[in-house]
Amino acid sequence: MDEGQYIYCLIETGEARNFGAIGIGNQGDAVTTIAYGDLSAVVSRVPMTKYVVSKETIISHEKVIEMVMRDYTVLPVRFYTVAPNAEEIRTLLRRRYQEFKKLFRELDNKVELGLKALWKDMNAVFGEIAEENNDIKAVGALAAETGRDKDAVDERGKPALEHKKAEEGQAILQPLRRVAADSCLNRTYGDDMILNAAFLVDRAREKEFDSEVEKIAAQHENRIELKYVGPAPPYSFVNIVVRE
Repeated sequence: MDEGQYIYCLIETGEARNFGAIGIGNQGDAVTTIAYGDLSAVVSRVPMTKYVVSKETIISHEKVIEMVMRDYTVLPVRFYTVAPNAEEIRTLLRRRYQEFKKLFRELDNKVELGLKALWKDMNAVFGEIAEENNDIKAVGALAAETGRDKDAVDERGKPALEHKKAEEGQAILQPLRRVAADSCLNRTYGDDMILNAAFLVDRAREKEFDSEVEKIAAQHENRIELKYVGPAPPYSFVNIVVRE
């Protein structure tokens, strides 16, 4: 069976590295590097037949990148990117050398931290919306009396709910953006999720960022639940696509 080179991420080194037998597919394939100048692709050998996308293969992909990230700034490559041979990888690094070097300068020594914020008591939130919007008081009253959260905010209440999310989300974002080098907002899910954000943070300011999250959690402990994850590779800020 023909084999190719599975690409996990790019790193800024020309030195040969072996990260161990941790390659995708659980076949004990070594994860190594293929270099062009001072850039390298982190790779392992795989059959050219495409793997079925599954939770296990995605986790394997991410675990490799997280291990590499212990020693290097990484540019993640899109899941299941396979090159037919090492020469094609060197050609990729050569052709896009300046682009990749610029990304490394922007992401040097930075990690991604993720934060989700969710209201703890939706009945209380619906009650507040009703008090703030006379035309939907009946909707808030229904929520308070019956607890029917999903039915309580109908088409009249949705805009008010989204406005409240945006307002409270911005209050959470402001102190964190002062510490982060960059941030992006991801899609929220459900009526209770106020914020789903990713932050690019310099490793030297990671503890400062942690402290800001702790302050926000303490300020809103009775109202908002925070789900804080990281450090992780900068998936939200770069995802190298080799070919469409």
